Amino acid sequence: MSEGRGHDRVARRIHVKGKVQGVFFRAWTIEQAKELGLDGWVRNRHDGSVEAVASGPADKVEELIARCHRGSPPSRVDTVMVEDTPGVVAQGFVQKPTV
Repeated sequence: MSEGRGHDRVARRIHVKGKVQGVFFRAWTIEQAKELGLDGWVRNRHDGSVEAVASGPADKVEELIARCHRGSPPSRVDTVMVEDTPGVVAQGFVQKPTV
């Protein structure tokens, strides 16, 4: 069976609150997502949170979510909210502008 193909591909919106801006969180998320072979994006939000959308094999997306609960070394994660979202069209994982 080929991982990442067929029905096991999912997309999740991940919203992380805590001390997650100015602590390498976006760059760290990109590193983690690329290591897991995921597509998507990450960005800061004006409310001080970080938002990401990750798409790929369900187990890899769930691993990224688990890593977001731990956060980058200098961060402090208070809450992580996750919801299903339509799939990501672009390939790769990039940083988007703050909203």
